[in-house]
Amino acid sequence: MHVVNLLCNNKSEKMKNYFEKQFELRYFELNKFGEAQATTILTLLEETAADHCWSIDHSLYDLKYQNIGWVLLSGAIVMERYPLYKEKIIIRTWLSHYTPIRGLRENIIFDSRRNIIGRSSGLWLFFDIDRRRPARIFDDIRDKWSSEEEKSTSIDITETIHPIETGMYQKQFHVNRFDIDTYQHVNNIRYLQWMSESIPDDITDHYFMHTLNGRFLREAQQDDTLISYTNPLSESGHFEHSIRSANEGHFCAAARTIWKKKM
Repeated sequence: MHVVNLLCNNKSEKMKNYFEKQFELRYFELNKFGEAQATTILTLLEETAADHCWSIDHSLYDLKYQNIGWVLLSGAIVMERYPLYKEKIIIRTWLSHYTPIRGLRENIIFDSRRNIIGRSSGLWLFFDIDRRRPARIFDDIRDKWSSEEEKSTSIDITETIHPIETGMYQKQFHVNRFDIDTYQHVNNIRYLQWMSESIPDDITDHYFMHTLNGRFLREAQQDDTLISYTNPLSESGHFEHSIRSANEGHFCAAARTIWKKKM
């Protein structure tokens, strides 16, 4: 694949069938072990997607002025390791499939030597912000985002994940103003953060999150109270999770994770 355009900051490249962006890991993005947090990786994946939108003249803010946005419905991340302080990584992203209202985004995360350290995929819905319902993807977006059918992971992110009703481990959170994004609901990165908070310290201190497979079920709003549930599964290092509204009783998210021993 050849470069067709190099963006002015020399950190992003638009390729024929995919888009790439480079990042350098910063101190505040790391955990106490000096490794990137899972929430950091999700943030960088979303920043890459946002830059991909900008590169085809449909920035997220331009779309917002038209009361349109992209909302994540489901996704998976598989990490072989997490990058360290000042390490440079490259995220490659592309669209593998479209429907009139949805797009399946794939990602591969490389280290500076082009070794693959992570993969992810996400199912995104084109969304009418005011009406809170799906919208048809603009033809111009489909035309400019040439797609590649290759998948980044073998995980089926359309498979149903049933939320758990309660958990061996749980924590409660209040939704504050800074948890709300430009679409006036809780940003999906917050769900991962809250889910991680209900995982026991013995796991987070000695293991790393190798696989995350999650579903977003219903919106949460400012001033809601949410409960994060976590249960261990029979296989070592495997957990199931859900986030539930204490106000309304409905579930907002469900997920499964696999944790591997740190070397």
